[in-house]
Amino acid sequence: QVRLVESGGGLVEPGGSLSLSCAASGSIASIYAMGWYRQAPGKQRELVAGITSSGSTNYANSVKGRFTISRDVAKKTLYLQMKSLKPEDTAVYYCKFTLSRSRFEDYWGQGTQVTVSS
Repeated sequence: QVRLVESGGGLVEPGGSLSLSCAASGSIASIYAMGWYRQAPGKQRELVAGITSSGSTNYANSVKGRFTISRDVAKKTLYLQMKSLKPEDTAVYYCKFTLSRSRFEDYWGQGTQVTVSS
């Protein structure tokens, strides 16, 4: 059983910074990719940033230059550093691990709220 737990969300003023963490537990060998997604009210869930097992990263255009995704393999933890936050970054942020077993399997965290407001 794989479990992902996000932390680090909260309320921040525009221009501020926040860091999110996603700690994994259970059998998570053969990680194919990891990513952060977000879902704002009334909108579809979207990819914010992703990182592959080799360390290649990709970002949504809206967050390039402001967000940084990273991972600590030994700690089984995924991170998202967010700076220069804007009100439009307000959303519930989810982490996802894709494992490569006999087939690809996706596991999601429960989500953490990020609110950017003055």
